[in-house]
Amino acid sequence: MPRVLPDNPVYGHPSEEKVVELLRDQLSDDSLIVVGQRVSTAEKEHEVDVLVAMPGAGIVAIEVKAGSIAIEDGRWRQGTGGKQHTIDPVTQCRDALYALRGYVDADARWPRQFQRWTHMLVFPHASIPDDFAMPDIRRDRIVDRDQLDQIAMIAYRLAQESGPRDRPFLAVDTVNRLAGVLGGRGLPQRDVVARAAENADIADALTREQSVLLRAIDALPRVEIRGGAGSGKTYLALEQARRLSRAGQRVALICYSHGLAGYLKRVTSGWRRREQPAYVGEFHALGVEWGAPVGPDERVRSEQTVRWWEEELPRLMAELADELPDGKRFDAVIVDEAQDFADSWWRPVIGALRDREHGRLMIVGDAGQSVFQRTGRPPVDLVPLVLDHNLRNTRQIASAFLPLVGQRMELRGGSGPDVRYVEVPEGADPVAIGDDEAVRLLDEGWEPRDVALLTTGSRHPMQVELQDGGNDAYWETFWSGEDIFYGHVLGFKGLERRAVVLVCNHHDGMDRVRERVYVGLSRATDELVVVGASGTG
Repeated sequence: MPRVLPDNPVYGHPSEEKVVELLRDQLSDDSLIVVGQRVSTAEKEHEVDVLVAMPGAGIVAIEVKAGSIAIEDGRWRQGTGGKQHTIDPVTQCRDALYALRGYVDADARWPRQFQRWTHMLVFPHASIPDDFAMPDIRRDRIVDRDQLDQIAMIAYRLAQESGPRDRPFLAVDTVNRLAGVLGGRGLPQRDVVARAAENADIADALTREQSVLLRAIDALPRVEIRGGAGSGKTYLALEQARRLSRAGQRVALICYSHGLAGYLKRVTSGWRRREQPAYVGEFHALGVEWGAPVGPDERVRSEQTVRWWEEELPRLMAELADELPDGKRFDAVIVDEAQDFADSWWRPVIGALRDREHGRLMIVGDAGQSVFQRTGRPPVDLVPLVLDHNLRNTRQIASAFLPLVGQRMELRGGSGPDVRYVEVPEGADPVAIGDDEAVRLLDEGWEPRDVALLTTGSRHPMQVELQDGGNDAYWETFWSGEDIFYGHVLGFKGLERRAVVLVCNHHDGMDRVRERVYVGLSRATDELVVVGASGTG
């Protein structure tokens, strides 16, 4: 069917909607229908009821007049009985056409060669005799109720016959340009970010509403908050850390991943000193603070390094926790992305509490994002609370990952563009196609700091190069925002970007593909592009 602008048109009268529906049924798919296009000039305001642009012909402005139409004393009259009033549909339509044509011709995107523009009237309820004659319009420029099934054909003929014979017929590319021109010019391309900022304000307000939960759990020293992506879990973890620290308690706010730890540190560093937790950072770095060795480079995956990080260091941390002086212990420990923690990690976490039996423990997580081959639970009883709202993603993005959440969720985020799925042809490199899509997002108005390209399989070559300079230097590129951020879903958990290109380059048999895809889909707050071959998502 032909394209209709705007996406959700507002009709001045039901008869206009009827005319548009008839045109949609009769016109070719590459045509354009514009409803209620307003044009402002120095003299007055104009409106074209319906505008049609037809490849192979031209552009026609259509004035729709419902009800009874008559001519008395040389004047057009609309209505019956005491509700009649004088109209001038021909002048109204032509003036609006000329105003719109002048606006379009002034746009640099419009072809310099003159195009074919014309006008016509549609009276969907009136019957106009064949011998009708008026000085300002011919009968063949009027469609009455008996000709509605021919409305597109008549518009097409009028457009082809308008203007000099050497004037070109409308090209498909020119139709597309017209849609762009009518979308405005001189507007900042950063409009996409303005929309994202508005959505962020809405999400922030909704997330703050959830902070009432923290008052509700004051009497619950040990609690587990579960929720899908975008439900505000990290906000609650941060806010609880702030509240407890402000109350004079010594608090540890910990997580597993380096990127999320960096985010938590940046947020808390902006708080007043008395609100800042005693420790914010990675679980393993806490062990180093207690005196454990730094250990091997965890990026080099080997049986030895895995054993160190997964078994030996947690065991050593548990021993060090037993020896901590009271001043180094915590009144409360808050764990974000708790599904990343193995069973062996919880012993040093509990051991770091001043009161191991009753000290505060709050964990937040999402089992659907368990992308690592470890699953652990604290060896203590926790009161579960479930967050069943998505607040941070647009409804279009949240709808894409909702089947992977594993629980019912109400979508309360803002609105944005549909998720874009880009098919990778057989033999093509999905990462290269992902690069093209990231550049397209920049062309649309996103700035580099708004965009992340994430992979589900092997890392992007740019990520490999940046990480060769060290993990700290690599993550600084995330915060600097000077370029697109290149990451992997495993390291991007708990983080977000306004616009994300997710490259599904995993292979068959890879561990926890469902969880990886879920994480990737949920990292974009406002615009998401998914690149992959059929069957990879």
